[in-house]
Amino acid sequence: MGESYRDLVQRYTAFVENDRFQFGERIRTSASDYDALKRANPAAATGCVRVVFDAVELRSADDTSLWQEFRLDPLRHLRALERACVEAAEKEIPGGLKEEIKVSIKGPVDAAASSPRDLTSSTLRQLVCVEGVATKVSTIKPKVVKSVHYRPDNGSLTSREHVDATDPRLGLRDVDSSGQEIDRIVKITTGIYPTKDKDGNPLETEFGLSQYKDHQTITLQEMPEKAPMGQLPRSVELVMDHDLVDKVKPGDRVMIVGVYRALALGGQGQQSSSGVFRTVVLVNSVQILGRDANQMDIRTEDIRNIRGLAERPDILSVLGRSICPSIHGHAVIKKALALQLLSGVEKNLENGTHLRGDINILMVGDPSTAKSQLLRSAMTIAPLAVSTTGKGSSGVGLTAAITSDPETRERRLEAGAMVLADRGLVCIDEFDKMGESDRVAIHEAMEQQTVTISKAGIHASLNARCSVLAAANPVYGQYDRHRRIQENIGLPDSLLSRFDLLFVVLDQMDPETDRRIASHVIRGHRYRSGRGTSGHDSDYDDDDDEDDFFGRSEERVHSVWQRDRHYVEEQGSSHDEDPHDGDVLQHDFLRKYLYFAKHRIQPKLTEDAREFIAHRYAEMRARQDERTLPITARSLETVIRLATAHAKARLSETVESEPDCSAAMDILSFALYHENVSRKRTRETFSDETRNESSENEHNLRARVSDDENDAQSSDRQDPIHSVKDYIWERIEEQETVSVEDLEENAGVEQEVFQHALAQLIDESRILVSDGMAWRL
Repeated sequence: MGESYRDLVQRYTAFVENDRFQFGERIRTSASDYDALKRANPAAATGCVRVVFDAVELRSADDTSLWQEFRLDPLRHLRALERACVEAAEKEIPGGLKEEIKVSIKGPVDAAASSPRDLTSSTLRQLVCVEGVATKVSTIKPKVVKSVHYRPDNGSLTSREHVDATDPRLGLRDVDSSGQEIDRIVKITTGIYPTKDKDGNPLETEFGLSQYKDHQTITLQEMPEKAPMGQLPRSVELVMDHDLVDKVKPGDRVMIVGVYRALALGGQGQQSSSGVFRTVVLVNSVQILGRDANQMDIRTEDIRNIRGLAERPDILSVLGRSICPSIHGHAVIKKALALQLLSGVEKNLENGTHLRGDINILMVGDPSTAKSQLLRSAMTIAPLAVSTTGKGSSGVGLTAAITSDPETRERRLEAGAMVLADRGLVCIDEFDKMGESDRVAIHEAMEQQTVTISKAGIHASLNARCSVLAAANPVYGQYDRHRRIQENIGLPDSLLSRFDLLFVVLDQMDPETDRRIASHVIRGHRYRSGRGTSGHDSDYDDDDDEDDFFGRSEERVHSVWQRDRHYVEEQGSSHDEDPHDGDVLQHDFLRKYLYFAKHRIQPKLTEDAREFIAHRYAEMRARQDERTLPITARSLETVIRLATAHAKARLSETVESEPDCSAAMDILSFALYHENVSRKRTRETFSDETRNESSENEHNLRARVSDDENDAQSSDRQDPIHSVKDYIWERIEEQETVSVEDLEENAGVEQEVFQHALAQLIDESRILVSDGMAWRL
């Protein structure tokens, strides 16, 4: 404070008049823009002209100490900079400016923006740059700056200025109209609103002559992905005045620059006596961060590797097996998760119709089938993910809520999980435990991708453009194979139709499957890295013993692959044709690949793809029965979204009938009919993809491809029940509906053996027998 106010103004005047930055032209442009706004919409005029300076410009000023002093004492320097802009405007604009000039500082103050958790006592009264998510937004209210009062008995007018704890002039020396500093400290206005003068004469407020400013408070919470694990996210209150109000809505990701300040008054407007003060940020500038706020550092080498990997014909299989490699099987579900992370293309038609591009997935099945682990794996891959559980969340907690501010008692709009996850992923575990009224609240958010609030006199619509990944248990604890799928799930069809894919995950009582799962889990526990630490495939390790696998350590440095120990040890196959057959992608590169493909590629449907989708949709409608989920027009959009996501995985600008639409139909057929179309194709052509398909469901019992399982296959073929099951299944696959009597006559076995084989197929939910006829499920 040793430097006088006029000397400080002179330093900033020299900075503003520097020809290198051309600030005079900027001030003139800001003034003309404000005049145009005032003529077009007088109600939108805020009474001040906003001039924006970049923090980089202040850093590069000829006066090298100017920026450091500005950061440590921002309120005093901001007032001096605003005065320098007023004097420059008088020279640049004929007649000068009638409006007040406000200065905003844009850009990170330090090397990077901080979060509300980083605001401590050492940053008080300093310029800070904070980024986060707006969770609570108050209504805009006028705050009186100068009140004018009329005395009826003699007709005189008196005025009074009002300074509260959030005024930026508080604690500084006052300045007169000529810009000269006077010997008076700006203090908080004491006393109540005047209704009588000092002599006791009544006063009437002249509201038309009084001056006001717009005032709004916002609660900024640190971003969910940046909050430490196991700790509650921190928040900070923002105070916005003048033209900065109404810039932010709940759920927006923003970066603000302002002054971190402690208020002299307590929570209820009383003087604090405990020594603990309420802290706020007096906002100076607001910058809305787009969906790419958390964009990854993708380098040229990464793009080269991404484009090279996209040329592989089995790219979807590579992405699928790279998701949660510690979980055995679930190959089709993992492919579906990869397509969900890629998503389709959002469309906004000219007539205002919004077609979502996000893919919603629901997994229902027996306990201990790795549903929750798949959810957590998807969360670690998605750039923005919000996790919640059915029992621990309510309908308003997922969408939006109207809350009451305990201090001002005004209504506030608070964003929920789906609004905070805009352009991201929402993972809901224990979906079946959610109450019926709470599930209804997310219907609109899942299809229209908006949250409409009409409560307590507040009418608002918030964006909730997110994908939903949910996991639930059946109604009876275990999946009852003798009941319809709707009876097992216990969710209404209106909600089920909003899920693009519904996977039934069963715990099969098959010795071969159990042996594989046990072998996989034991390998993960017995693995020990070269550094002597235990680990698992899910750790995405990148240790030195991979050199032995690749053979050349110099190539491993830039490799995007890592060894899948389960595949190498169990399969034992050669890598002559494909050196990365069965390998998985490194976790960081997988995230980069999915991010690049999702945001850079916007595929369009070709004519062949349209005809293919329309033909297959008609087939699905004709095949629908009471044992399957209803096929609606939303299923048609599901095929389009899945095919578009597959085209993104190939980095293709067009959606082709082969392989995009066919791959989408394979996944949808698996979800609807529990059949794997790619398995049926292996009768003519053996592919690498089928070698990695899991055997968790009944359709995989026919596939045994490993060399070390030949003995087990031979013994199975000698089992008459196994042979009869294969015969029955092949007949039903070919004819869809077959008479049980005809099957028994042509089976060529005893009646008891035939009945055992038929009962096993029914228990495995592969067929349905009714009125002497057998159908495929």
